[in-house]
Amino acid sequence: MLMRRLYRRMINSLGVEGIEIPATYIKFYKHGQSIPEQVWAYYTDEESVMCCQAARYAPLEQPVTLTIDNIGCVAAAISLGLVDQEKDTPLKGPRTYTNLMGGEAGLGRKFDPPSPKDFTMGIVYACRSAGRKEFCFFGTEDSGRFRDVATAKAAISEMSAIQPPVMKGVFFFSNSFEELDITPDIILLSVRPVELTKIIQGYQYITGRSVNAVMNALRVVDSDLIARPYITQEINVSSYCLGARMVARFQGDRLGIGIPFNKFELLIKGMEASRTGYPFYKYPGARP
Repeated sequence: MLMRRLYRRMINSLGVEGIEIPATYIKFYKHGQSIPEQVWAYYTDEESVMCCQAARYAPLEQPVTLTIDNIGCVAAAISLGLVDQEKDTPLKGPRTYTNLMGGEAGLGRKFDPPSPKDFTMGIVYACRSAGRKEFCFFGTEDSGRFRDVATAKAAISEMSAIQPPVMKGVFFFSNSFEELDITPDIILLSVRPVELTKIIQGYQYITGRSVNAVMNALRVVDSDLIARPYITQEINVSSYCLGARMVARFQGDRLGIGIPFNKFELLIKGMEASRTGYPFYKYPGARP
């Protein structure tokens, strides 16, 4: 399998025995494209799955196919091009993110979940300022994610999203997936800072180019680490956000790096060629 070979080259370039880097591969399928049955096999509508959960679970041998019908986060559905960001009615069915919100509100079946437009306009993330306490996560003292609606809307406008919505499905998989040899659109690596150092050194060694980090407080996995590299075809680095940390449980020593496929082998060549100039094995903390 192509990705397994590339991944092993990356790991070997580090020169440290026993090291592994959680890697999630993301493949987009647009409307009009057929989704292979081997990919559909990992679609489930028994429960919704958040994008950050899919990214976290894939390296644990749990591939996931997400569509508008089973994605657990409305914001991620916007970022990944599965729904129109201006849609003013809630998505049908239960969703992990809004279920958590409704549970905190204590409204039960009376809870009316926010629409994609409520997210886009900043109302959800500035719930306290907007007077929408039912959208709060942390009780009556919850400040919201931004101080007011205007600030929230400004922040959201900076977050990358594949719009208009052109995607039918998104497949999250890893080296354990063997049913089909798929070339992903994006590679998402969950790295320790010391590993990130070597990856960026390898990329700049062979290209001379710096890696910019666009980092947001929210929508990190779906927007910063998947949608942005997909749209720009440039590498991006970001920390993990509230949902990724608290729901998907990404650990405190990890950061994310999103890499377009067409940059991945180039990056690996740089890591291989620079082994003696950037001796990773000598870096403090390099050994797992």
